[in-house]
Amino acid sequence: MRAVQVLAPGHAEFVEVPKPALKPGYALVRPLRLSLCGSDIYLLHYSPTELYPYPPGTTGHEMVGIVEAVDAPDSGIEPGTVALTLAPNNQAMAEYFLAPIDHVLPLPAGKSIDELLQAQQLGTVIYACKQITTNLVGKDVAVIGQGSAGLWFDWMLRRMGARRVIAIDLQPHRLVLPTRYGATHTIHNQGLDPVEAVAAITDGKMVDLVVEAAGEHETVVMTGNLIKQHGEILCFGIPHFQELRIDYAHFFRMYPRLKTIAGAQTDAHQASTRQALELIASGEIDVKPILTHRFPFERVMEAYELQRTRDEGAIKILIDMPE
Repeated sequence: MRAVQVLAPGHAEFVEVPKPALKPGYALVRPLRLSLCGSDIYLLHYSPTELYPYPPGTTGHEMVGIVEAVDAPDSGIEPGTVALTLAPNNQAMAEYFLAPIDHVLPLPAGKSIDELLQAQQLGTVIYACKQITTNLVGKDVAVIGQGSAGLWFDWMLRRMGARRVIAIDLQPHRLVLPTRYGATHTIHNQGLDPVEAVAAITDGKMVDLVVEAAGEHETVVMTGNLIKQHGEILCFGIPHFQELRIDYAHFFRMYPRLKTIAGAQTDAHQASTRQALELIASGEIDVKPILTHRFPFERVMEAYELQRTRDEGAIKILIDMPE
């Protein structure tokens, strides 16, 4: 089968590798559709150098596929099942993927596979929101980064009771959708000081919670300048850097509660992802506006570059696998 393999920072190639052999407790899945996010770019460009080369199939992890074979009696999963398939090792950018049976979530009816695929990332955001300790009812929050994950945070935080959701991004096209997903204010922080802008919105009080959903050094540093004293910081963006340099004296005096978060696939029974599937299938959240670009598998290298640059109005990029 064909697979993508990340061989070195910034360098991936198509490779021919054996189709995975079915084993007990697993399903052999043929991917139909994948989508890209910041984690793909982290794996391709920003991982510690000692981790390269990655195994074939890296970087795929947002995937809907069809079950070709299964060895899991009483699981209820049968060949022909179309499922959102979680890939904890990010090796689903391939023509076949071997998935643990508890990571195979059959799709509900009512929406397209393009839409239901977005439950993977929405599920990670729901999982992250469960870690927030601040009661957000009537509170002010800021979300740095308005890619798909940032938009999901806008939606979730308003749903959790936030009074103001302030969406921040460097690219103007990524500030078109936030108000549709619950943001009350947007800040284009290229040429505009986001700290001054947040201060103006909040009458100098700053925000109770900052969600960092970009993974850049500058945005992580920014979090400590946006919160009020005793505020909370949730760092969600997979970091594109190895070392953090901050004004620690200032950060210390803000007395923040800081949480970094990933690993949604450790969630018991994949509860957060299942909830995301329900929200999308019911129409409670409309994901169609974020689906901006699509590429065939043969052009995935172009898709990676567009995901990295975030140009051309890109928010969510879909990859069509061979039929």
